[in-house]
Amino acid sequence: MTTVLTTFTPDRSAYIRSHAWIAALAMGAGMVILWAMGNPHVWTGAIGGLAAIILRGWYLASEDLTAVWTLTQTHLTGPAERNIALAQIARVRTMGSYVQVVTKSGDKHLIKYQADPADTCRTIESTCG
Repeated sequence: MTTVLTTFTPDRSAYIRSHAWIAALAMGAGMVILWAMGNPHVWTGAIGGLAAIILRGWYLASEDLTAVWTLTQTHLTGPAERNIALAQIARVRTMGSYVQVVTKSGDKHLIKYQADPADTCRTIESTCG
């Protein structure tokens, strides 16, 4: 029998914070694109970028905020039937509110929207040995 050591669940605040950063980038990019095209209504790029990211965040929240990863003594399992043997993990690193797990075969998996991604990373690394 395999004992669950911990689970990694998405944090709503990290989700909102990540989308706020994406929205800021989309707003800036929209304005720059309209300015480069010579559009006199550059400000509409900000509105469009914000609206796009709000819609994306709302639409994907039900999926992104229910993705749970489980750590046991031997495996890290996640959504979409992901099952990673701890012995196959080559690297674990943080990327914003995400934790990226890279296997020895080169497969990459993201544990998204962690409240403390550094702690998630340390927990996985310490279990791997």
